[in-house]
Amino acid sequence: MAYKRTELSPEDIDRQLALCERIRAMHGGRQPLAMVDTYGCQQNEADSERIRGYLSKIGCGFTSDETKADIVVINTCAIREHAEMRVLGNVGQLTHTKAKNPDQIIAVCGCMVQQEHMAEKLKKSYPIVDLVFGPHELWRFPELLLTQMTKKQRVFAVDDASGTVYEGIPHARDSKVKAWLSIMYGCNNFCSYCVVPYVRGRERSRRPEEILAEAQQLIAEGYKEITLLGQNVNSYGKDLDQPMDFADLIRAINDIPGEFVIRFMTSHPKDATEKLFQTMAECKKCAHQLHLPVQSGNDRVLKAMNRHYDRAKYLEEVALARRYMPDLVLTTDIIVGFPGETPEEFEDTLSLVEAVRYDSMFTFIFSPRKDTPAASMPDPYTRQEKQVWFDRLLEAANRISAEKHQEYEGKTLRVLVDGLSDGKHGNLSARTDGGRLVHLTGNETLVGQFIDVEITGSNTWALIGRVL
Repeated sequence: MAYKRTELSPEDIDRQLALCERIRAMHGGRQPLAMVDTYGCQQNEADSERIRGYLSKIGCGFTSDETKADIVVINTCAIREHAEMRVLGNVGQLTHTKAKNPDQIIAVCGCMVQQEHMAEKLKKSYPIVDLVFGPHELWRFPELLLTQMTKKQRVFAVDDASGTVYEGIPHARDSKVKAWLSIMYGCNNFCSYCVVPYVRGRERSRRPEEILAEAQQLIAEGYKEITLLGQNVNSYGKDLDQPMDFADLIRAINDIPGEFVIRFMTSHPKDATEKLFQTMAECKKCAHQLHLPVQSGNDRVLKAMNRHYDRAKYLEEVALARRYMPDLVLTTDIIVGFPGETPEEFEDTLSLVEAVRYDSMFTFIFSPRKDTPAASMPDPYTRQEKQVWFDRLLEAANRISAEKHQEYEGKTLRVLVDGLSDGKHGNLSARTDGGRLVHLTGNETLVGQFIDVEITGSNTWALIGRVL
């Protein structure tokens, strides 16, 4: 089925906001409590901020205690089986809270429930769940919630759809320093192991004027770090009637007056361009930080994954990016044990890691996802064999990260103090331009400020700094 871009009208969202007021009136002056539990990626975090925005409009306060919550929303992930099993286990535990409070509303949303078999599992095996909706239906959460409340029946809104573009949903953000800014939704890549195109729909970009207006508002409100989100930000703008590429969008945000840093994720190597790297280097507010998932270092495996690049092209991109930004902090994703991957092919991944020397890596053992091509591929190696490979990769990742962190010791860096820390190395947490975590000791009034610190120590996962 061909994808047709669909934009909701402002009236569509205004109707949802009016329904929020109607639900608020139903509380009779009492403030209900809501809990939003989020799993998965940064896009899910951004979606949860919209859900909390709607919940705020209906008059809810918030709690992290499910026993006190009148409304529980679980925002799910479908990337790996472990994430799904964890979600289902936690949903099952809510049986006890529902028994004590039969009026408690339990909603499960997000990528996991957009899969037909998982929605059916919730319907048949988890009768405590009152409301289920996929990512495409988030924009009408108030309508779905009101239907459940007034009709006292279970509501399932998980119809397959390509997805829409919408503006005007309120946000309730977690931080006053850092903000997620979604610039596009969905994915067109169809990597053979991934469910994202099936659960989040085709790529669709927000219009640049809407993104810039939101960025300006965030900066006016005092946010110091803005992270642009998309399943593949490098594809931004291709579906617009007046295309604008991602590099040009970065320049436009960079030109907004104010002191802030721009980050983004995630980039697909097949679409990363020299123009993007040059733009990152030239825009002073753009962090020299790049998450560039390689997934494998072997060409046959990359082809089986449907990644549309080979090892040589990837290494050329890394060299080009570092030529423009010698101080680039580079991170990646790697899958170990893709179906049919041999020990020799895994060695190619290990050699690539040693050649590139990533600052940090997100590593996973292959998890088959129902209805994806990889799920039906022959897979002769056992989980135990793959675990041995994984452990070797993890050792290399940790060793290289620790070595690269040691190179920071004795240097003075500009960091953004982004929050409090309860770690043994200080009471404040901060991030370098490249996104490296720094533990500090200092006055809590420093949160939200850019300051200079001397790096006095490090470990595998973080730097330790002294406020200058």
